[in-house]
Amino acid sequence: MKQIFDRVSMECSVKTTKSYSTSFSLGIRFLTERFQNPIYAIYGFVRFADEIVDTFHEFDKETLLKEFKADTFKAIDAGISLNPILNSFQWAVNKYNIDREHIETFLRSMEMDLDKNEYNRLSYEEYILGSAEVVGLMCLRVFTEGNDELYQNLAPSAQRLGAAFQKINFLRDLKADSQTLGRMYFPNLDLTCFDCAMKKQIEAEIEEDFNEAYKGIVQLPKDARLGVYVAYVYYLQLFKKIEKLSSDRILEERIRIPNNSKFTLFVQSYVKHSFNMI
Repeated sequence: MKQIFDRVSMECSVKTTKSYSTSFSLGIRFLTERFQNPIYAIYGFVRFADEIVDTFHEFDKETLLKEFKADTFKAIDAGISLNPILNSFQWAVNKYNIDREHIETFLRSMEMDLDKNEYNRLSYEEYILGSAEVVGLMCLRVFTEGNDELYQNLAPSAQRLGAAFQKINFLRDLKADSQTLGRMYFPNLDLTCFDCAMKKQIEAEIEEDFNEAYKGIVQLPKDARLGVYVAYVYYLQLFKKIEKLSSDRILEERIRIPNNSKFTLFVQSYVKHSFNMI
């Protein structure tokens, strides 16, 4: 029975999410149950594509990504894939009418990671659109469950939330991205003269993204709001921690939120949501 294969496929997506991101997997648990599997499916797909360009250095990454892209759209068209991650993803895409254009845009950003090492303002915005903003839009399609008017109203905020998350990742991973992967996402940034003023300029941009994103979070359907708010609170706390550090410190270590602090943030978020304090 295909139901067994679909269940096994989804278990792979769940396992992938939990293995790669404790923060997102915990956030997903705060979503109502019917939203959890499609979000796991989206994250599993995104994670696998990202792994191709970020970690498979001893392999032909360009060919792997090309094949992954072709297999993705074959799976969506056929309604099945023997790749369990893609089987789960195609189910989510077809069930929630996730825009193919968003999938194309996402994969284009992954292709940019294959050969682009430095970004100007235009290519930086293009990369963030594909790597983060459209992922937020994919999730929003799930949360709005066919309500296109609500989707259109909340789309700008969903994009800003994805952008904020991605820019924080860039700031947190400056050292690893530049030294290990040879990438510099922030436009025209030279790490040899990275100082407090440059850091504050980036942080101001992130803060604006957060402010716009919050406007949409409070308008989300209740069954989705808590899970998204939990992710928002986690990244906001990470951002505040980064803000307090010097530019030199950012280049020395990867900033993290301890697990016990994460748990406290999640409990506080749940309480605020329960008492309509968001």
